[in-house]
Amino acid sequence: MFGLVGIVLTVAMVFGGYLLAGGKLAVILHSLPFEMMMIGGAAVGSYLLSNSTAVLKHTPKALIRAFKGPRWTTQDHQDVLCLLYQLLRIAQANQIALEEHVEAPEASSIFTAYPRLLADHEVISLITDTLRSASLNYDDPYQVEEMLSRRIANLSEEEMHVPHALQSVADALPALGIVAAVLGVIKTMSSIDEPPTVLGKMIGGALVGTFLGVFLAYGLVAPLAQRLSNVIKQDLGFYDVVKSVLIAGLHQHATNLCVEVGRQAIPDHVRPEYNALEDALRDLKRAAA
Repeated sequence: MFGLVGIVLTVAMVFGGYLLAGGKLAVILHSLPFEMMMIGGAAVGSYLLSNSTAVLKHTPKALIRAFKGPRWTTQDHQDVLCLLYQLLRIAQANQIALEEHVEAPEASSIFTAYPRLLADHEVISLITDTLRSASLNYDDPYQVEEMLSRRIANLSEEEMHVPHALQSVADALPALGIVAAVLGVIKTMSSIDEPPTVLGKMIGGALVGTFLGVFLAYGLVAPLAQRLSNVIKQDLGFYDVVKSVLIAGLHQHATNLCVEVGRQAIPDHVRPEYNALEDALRDLKRAAA
């Protein structure tokens, strides 16, 4: 929502200020289709040339993701803490009983209670792989922490391909605008014998290329790349919360303390309230009794 508001506000302020200053929009509108064809077409072509098929396939979803915002809500963070709480309690009481949940999460009564979490393959895989490793005596907390950190880092690198690609386009757009402007100057010079009124319009049209390249780069594409990057970083923080709880569990801390470690790792604006989480955990204890 705020992304669309930002775009509308940017366009309205730039062109509104131009009109209020006495500028004539007709010059820009006349040149806009041709300049967009040159600049936009070159930008899309360079994007296709410089990125892999995987990045190109993920780009439309990534753009939608940038406008939708971060995926995980306060309730999702509370749910994952409750899920991990239940699993760690079972792991500490009976490691064998944990296997049925870890080996088939889609059939587990614990996992299926949280459908949004179950729908995310990476979250479920992160939890089940770690608990499975612990059941195989691969339970050195420091080694597991290093393994999880590396896994999350690899995921981050993959997720950040699209924002980096968009930023590369933003960096190239001013230069592409200059290319379009130079072509406009060449066209103008070929008509140097025209009267000043005609030449003025042609020069103005040529400068639209420079304006458009800079405007698209710093007014739209670069902010969009930054917004997508921020959304991805916030979503990846969810996996860090999972990691912190699992590592605390491997250190054999009390289950409630493990959950609190995870809660403290959550950003403030989506962190569940302590009392609300305690009430949820208390309800789980009663249901398990």
